[in-house]
Amino acid sequence: MSRFVFKLPDLGEGTVEAEIVAWKVKPGDEVSEDDGLVEVMTEKAAVEVPSPVTGKVLSTTGQPGDMVAVGAELVVLETAAAAPAATGAGAASGNGAARRGAGLSASGTAAATTAGVSPAAAPDSNRRVLTSPAIRRRAKEAGIDLRQVAGSGPQGRIVRQDFEAYAAARSAARSGPAGSVHSMPVASVVPAAARAAGPVQRPSGGTEEIKVMGLRRLIAQRMSEAKRNIPHFAYVEEVDVTELESLRRHLNTKQEPGAPALTYLPFLALALVRVLAEFPQCNAHYDAQRGVIVRYGAVHLGIATQTPEGLKVPVVRDVQQRSLREVAAEMRRVTEAARTNKATREELTGSTITLTSLGKLGGIVSTPIINAPEVAIIGVNRAVERPVVVGGAITVRRMMNQSSSFDHRFVDGYDAAAMIQALKERLEHPATVFVG
Repeated sequence: MSRFVFKLPDLGEGTVEAEIVAWKVKPGDEVSEDDGLVEVMTEKAAVEVPSPVTGKVLSTTGQPGDMVAVGAELVVLETAAAAPAATGAGAASGNGAARRGAGLSASGTAAATTAGVSPAAAPDSNRRVLTSPAIRRRAKEAGIDLRQVAGSGPQGRIVRQDFEAYAAARSAARSGPAGSVHSMPVASVVPAAARAAGPVQRPSGGTEEIKVMGLRRLIAQRMSEAKRNIPHFAYVEEVDVTELESLRRHLNTKQEPGAPALTYLPFLALALVRVLAEFPQCNAHYDAQRGVIVRYGAVHLGIATQTPEGLKVPVVRDVQQRSLREVAAEMRRVTEAARTNKATREELTGSTITLTSLGKLGGIVSTPIINAPEVAIIGVNRAVERPVVVGGAITVRRMMNQSSSFDHRFVDGYDAAAMIQALKERLEHPATVFVG
C-alpha cells in the first residue's frame, strides 16, 4: 500500500487559490480514478476536481467556504500501487494528478493545434489519459471514451480543441453529413452551501447561520466592488408601450404552434442596437488597468438571470446581426443554460451592456448595479395599464418604467438621459425598431 498526497492543481488563468464549495468524499470512502473529490470555485468559475488515482480516502483538508492555495494539500489517499507523494506545487505538476489539473480553466482552453482524430480508433486500455476535469466531465456526459481521443498537448494531453474535434467527427460518423454541434458545458457553476447541507431547522424565535460561499460569495464580492468603485448615475423614464404590446400580441399569433411567446426583451434588445449606434460611449468597457475606455461596434447583450445559485449574466452575442425571433430564441437558450448550470464560460462573459428585468415583479422603480467593466445597465420594470393624459384627454395606456444606471465617470448625465429618451422613442413607435 502507498500513501498518495493530492494537492490542489493549477487551475489556470492566474488562479492562485480556490474556495471549497462541497466535498464529494469523506475519510474512509473508496474512490476510483476520475471520481469527483471536491467542488471548488475560483474567481473565474466552479469546477469539480476528480481523483487522480484509485484508492481509499485517508483525510481531507478544509471545510466548505475555506480558501485553499494552489499546491496546498487537499486529499490524502491510500493506494494499492506505489505512487510518489506530491511535495509541492512544482512537484505536483510532474505527476499524473497535477497534469490533469494543470492548465484547467473555466473555458478549458489551451494553446495547441488540434490533431486529427479518428472516431474508429481502438482504445488503449493501458494509456493514462491526461486532460482537465472539465473535459472529463464533458466526455462522461457525451459517452466518449477519452482513450480514443488523440491529444495534441504536452505529453499527449487532451485539450479542448482535441475533444471538440473528436466529438464533431464522432457525431458526423453517426449521423452522416455534419450538422451543428451543440455546445456542452465546460465548467458549469456548482451550487453553493445550500446544496452541501440543507437548512437547519430552528425553533421559533431562534437564528440560523448560513455561510456566504461559492457563487453567492463571488456575487457579493463583485457587487461590492461595483458599488464601491463606480459612481452610479440612475435615470428613470416612463414608456408608453401600448403600440409595442399590440405588435407583440400580433406577432405571437403568427408563432409556430407550441413556440414560446415573444416578450418585451427582444424588442428592447433590437431598439438598443439602434440607439447605441448614436451613443457608443454606453456600449463600452472601462479597462482600469490600462486606464482606457474600449468602445465596441458589436452589441453583446448581457441578460441578468436569476438562478437557484444566484444572479448570472449569460450573453447574447452580436445582437446587431440577428432578427427579432433569433434574438428571442438565443435569449431563451442562454438563460436556460445559465439556470441549469450548462452555460460555458464563453456564454457567461464578454457582454458590452446588460439588460435586467424583474418581469412581473418589476415594481415601479429599481436601481440596477452596473455589471463591471461595462459602463451602463438598462433596467425594465413591470408594464401596467393606467390612466394617462393623451392630447388633453384621459385614456388608458400600457405604461412601463425603465430604470437604468450609468458610470458617471464616462457617461455624462445629459448623454445618459438622451440615450434613454431615444430608446423611449423607438419603443413607443415600434416600427422604428426595425428601420434605421
